[in-house]
Amino acid sequence: MELSTLLPFLANVIVGGLVLGFVYAIIALGYTMVYGVLQLINFAHSEVFVTGAVVGFEVFRVLAPVNMNGYLKLLIALLAAMTISGLLNVIIERLAYRPLRGAPKLVPLITAIGVSLILQDVLRVIEGFQGRFDLTYTLPTGFSSAFCGPESSCAPLGKFLTGIGVSLQLKDVILIVVSLLSLAVLNYIVNRTRMGKAIRAVAQDRVTAGLMGIDGNRMISATFLIGGALGGISGVLFGMKFGTVNAYSGFIPGVTAFTAAVLGGIGSIPGAVLGGLLLGVLEKLIGVSNVFGELLGIKNLAVIDDSYSKLGAFIALVLILIFKPTGLLGKSNVEKV
Repeated sequence: MELSTLLPFLANVIVGGLVLGFVYAIIALGYTMVYGVLQLINFAHSEVFVTGAVVGFEVFRVLAPVNMNGYLKLLIALLAAMTISGLLNVIIERLAYRPLRGAPKLVPLITAIGVSLILQDVLRVIEGFQGRFDLTYTLPTGFSSAFCGPESSCAPLGKFLTGIGVSLQLKDVILIVVSLLSLAVLNYIVNRTRMGKAIRAVAQDRVTAGLMGIDGNRMISATFLIGGALGGISGVLFGMKFGTVNAYSGFIPGVTAFTAAVLGGIGSIPGAVLGGLLLGVLEKLIGVSNVFGELLGIKNLAVIDDSYSKLGAFIALVLILIFKPTGLLGKSNVEKV
């Protein structure tokens, strides 16, 4: 591969990794929000995310024959997924986690895994009754077309990306925009609203926050609602990006997003975003290792193809836990006895 073709190739890989990283980042925020308040790893979040993906599929399927603006269909899908996934997360907290709040930490962790398995089978049964297993998204016309063609009028950034050989579909740009808007709204809620301040107070010291008149249970439910809504958004974005989802689609993205949260610092919102973007790029780079192997003449590297792309997340998780368990932006918590 010549230099003139290598640079556009690398640019496409990195941009594609950033697009994928935004999906991981939004999923990771669901993990980090709950952990920041309850010190609980909600492994059922991967199924909350898949529920959002299924809801998005159903909305697009029902609205496919309707003569309606594609962006309006997307908005309806996002709102429906946010609502159902958010409420599902609140129900999980109320029924499965709240009764175990005083139990040893291992008990709610095992419960979270059990809830995850239950939700997988519930989703499989619901879609199975309709004769469906793999759900293929029916996207509005134009969402899969090129974002910025050589003769089309687009933003300066789009022209720049096209000029260096980066090809993006419209759905990729939508994914980035929706992710950035979600992050902006989350940042505003957490840092600029009374509810956000109350959530942070409960996360810091639940007992003292209660003495100040803050309803801890209500703020914890609000945290699960926000985390579930983010899971619903990420589910729709995941379905748009990859096209097909099923009841078991949440495991690998969920583990990768959890790794992203740990990489950035579990409990840190900026850390979850940073971890997601880094893992997205890492995954894409590992997926094209065979190209680098051919360029460098390393035969062993040349056999690594896209099927090994998830390897980076698991290697990163092990290295993080060994060398920096608090993550890149995380802070160590000292428990007083």
